[in-house]
Amino acid sequence: MLIKTRGIIFRTVKYSETSIIADIFTEEKGLRSYIISGVRSKNARIKASILQVMTLIDMVAYHREDKSLTRIKEIKVASVFQNIPFNIIKGAVGLFMIELARKTIQESEENKPLFDFLFGSFQELDATEHTVSNFHIAFMLELSAFLGFLPGGAYSKENRIFDLSEGMFTSMHTEGHKSLDEGQSILLDTFLKTPMRQSHLIKLNRPERKAFINQMIIFYRLHVQNFETLNAYRILEEVME
Repeated sequence: MLIKTRGIIFRTVKYSETSIIADIFTEEKGLRSYIISGVRSKNARIKASILQVMTLIDMVAYHREDKSLTRIKEIKVASVFQNIPFNIIKGAVGLFMIELARKTIQESEENKPLFDFLFGSFQELDATEHTVSNFHIAFMLELSAFLGFLPGGAYSKENRIFDLSEGMFTSMHTEGHKSLDEGQSILLDTFLKTPMRQSHLIKLNRPERKAFINQMIIFYRLHVQNFETLNAYRILEEVME
């Protein structure tokens, strides 16, 4: 059958001389893979420029539950980025976000709240006129809610430490567990209470930001099975420098 859906391109890989396979997170069917023939030929019906990682699309695709690989009938850009392709920092932040999503989201079923969050996050990244130095950190924390391990509790005089292993604010370090120090625990609490679009209001210098994001990557590694290295983070670090 044919389905009409919005999608977010997670990844593309070369399939043959002129074709590619695209992993697309769709609004209607979750994460799916599609073969697109002739896209790299001179007279391609679907242009390769549409199939860039991170692109927000509208598509009509063939769908069969018993097939892991189907074809796209029609595709067009749903929301044209005005800034991400031309702003090196926004571009690096976007690549970090899309790689994080690709390495944590595996479900091949409808999840509209998650889809709307991802779709809206890239639109917000593109549109915001504020600095995006903290945007990827806020994105990580909001995404963790959809993945099932949003940090629990809140910083207080009684619970001064965030236990990365347990995912909770606690009163003391637990032997054998990885934890944030008190300063980073306060910072985490601040991020949790600040909407992503207001993350620019959180004041951090470069070493503080780098140390904190490294701890958040550890947090993900502890709670996502077989979590892989984020290659885009290295690019982001260089750009931030």
